[in-house]
Amino acid sequence: MNGAEPAIDVRGLTKRFGQRTVVDQFDLTVARGRICGFLGPNGSGKTTTLRMICGLLIPDGGEGRVLGLDLLRQREAIKLKIGYMTQRFGLFEDLTIRENLAFVADAYGLDDKKGRVAAALARLGLETRADQLAGTLSGGWKQRLALAACVLHEPEILLLDEPTAGVDPLARREFWDQIHLLASDGVTVLVSTHYMDEAERCHDIAYIAYGVLLARGTADEIVAGSGLVALSGEGPGADRLAPRLENRPGVEMAAAFGPTIHVCGRDMAALRAAVDEVAPDISWRETDPTLEDVFIQLMRGATDNSVEAHA
Repeated sequence: MNGAEPAIDVRGLTKRFGQRTVVDQFDLTVARGRICGFLGPNGSGKTTTLRMICGLLIPDGGEGRVLGLDLLRQREAIKLKIGYMTQRFGLFEDLTIRENLAFVADAYGLDDKKGRVAAALARLGLETRADQLAGTLSGGWKQRLALAACVLHEPEILLLDEPTAGVDPLARREFWDQIHLLASDGVTVLVSTHYMDEAERCHDIAYIAYGVLLARGTADEIVAGSGLVALSGEGPGADRLAPRLENRPGVEMAAAFGPTIHVCGRDMAALRAAVDEVAPDISWRETDPTLEDVFIQLMRGATDNSVEAHA
């Protein structure tokens, strides 16, 4: 698919609710078959952006193309080519897994409904539970069912809104294995998440804070471009040093990681001076800043437009 038109190519997307601008001049390009992680604090406009891209919300400004279709003029056609998985389980809890998938197939007017449902059950490992009521499923199994429903009509794009919130690590791992299999078949995925390990499993990342895009690239590119440096400290009481280090000159963040302390800032000399003054008996070594360090830094520097709107 080299040289193909991007699956998602939007520019200047803007959405307002009353006096509040929830999404502000947002640009995003995602190539076909890529998995793009969509990150940002709660209330940043991630869900609103996803809903604009899939045609459920009309932007107040901006333009773009989704799968070659005009975002403003061809919303109904876009909807048919996208699978959208919401934060909350949206299927019928008093129907079985099989019945839910059959209902979705009917809603899309799909041919070979029985075959499509059987294929979805097999792909997501749902055959043994096909006749179980959806309302009795655990979070991980509900997640599988929701994903099966999303891909039943063979969409070219998946928009996933915090799909793994509240499920166990094994279910998250299995879910991501499925996402990578879908991407290998050419499906484009835009997935919002708060989990740093999930962000690192994406091909690239877009970070939005209060409606504004602040970072775009691979995880390594974003960390390298942050300008942050970091130290890791080890020794007696190292994990209790964060409150003493947090506001020292040169220290932007300090956090305990098990028995160690992780500190970061923008200047290594200033960072070393701070830790040597506060904790000279701790053994310090240079380490890489984490993606979480970068995102916390971005979040702290962003302006919360919900506060401004009510000021």
